[in-house]
Amino acid sequence: MNKNLIFLKLGGSLITDKTRPRALRADVLKRLCEEIATARKQEPNMLLLIGHGSGSFGHVAAKEYKTRDGVPLNPPSILSDISPPGGENLISKYWHGFAEVWHEARALNVHVMDALRNAGIASMALPASGNIVSENGQVSIWHVEPIRRALSNGIVPVVYGDVIFDDQLGGTILSTEDLFMHLAVKLRPQRILLAGLEDGIYADFPARKHKVARVTPQSIHELSASIGASAGTDVTGGMDSKVRQMLALVEKIDGLTAQLYSGEIAGATKKALLGEQVGTLITAK
Repeated sequence: MNKNLIFLKLGGSLITDKTRPRALRADVLKRLCEEIATARKQEPNMLLLIGHGSGSFGHVAAKEYKTRDGVPLNPPSILSDISPPGGENLISKYWHGFAEVWHEARALNVHVMDALRNAGIASMALPASGNIVSENGQVSIWHVEPIRRALSNGIVPVVYGDVIFDDQLGGTILSTEDLFMHLAVKLRPQRILLAGLEDGIYADFPARKHKVARVTPQSIHELSASIGASAGTDVTGGMDSKVRQMLALVEKIDGLTAQLYSGEIAGATKKALLGEQVGTLITAK
């Protein structure tokens, strides 16, 4: 385990308004990047990988074209012939949608990268769509050496929910959590931080009167009925999916913890990066 390495996700519901298409929350994004910059200055040995959701950019197009479910190969001969018979007009609406989701996800990433740069953070986007091939929604090919080299040279690598070519599904979408699942096994971070709107997991969602300080594989069964789904459009799963993915990781990697908290609260991201417990902790025991 790399004790200095942290994965941080900026949730799509946090940096965009998911109830309105292409609605960037620029002020929130700016503040988050400033908190990240401050935390890194206070802890200069911190190694950081950032991921972000697609929010009201990619998810809207993805829902319209059902891209997460797969993109049928059309025409089938496209795998053996780079130029489809008949030309560009034969592209299906689903592959058009695949490209549209890519465009929307990238558009939000440009905003994120600009905000990081403006905060003085040296960072590079390493998009999944250009580096990953999956099989039935699971990463099968991903050369992660560029990420390792960025980290070793003080650059913050940035990944995000993106479209992926898939050997079985034709094409699909992998969420930031999907990417973290693979990268955590390869890079062995000490902590994974998920910044969203909710300030933790509640035993009585949606009443939100009893926040749970810690969730484990043993306690999740008691909470499963009260873990809410995402507000707004989310094609990659809501809160329940995210929590279960993190539980699977903390069971697999000794010493790893995950933390789910609200990035809406000013200062919370800085505190989380510097090791304070905010929100709900997800651990193996």
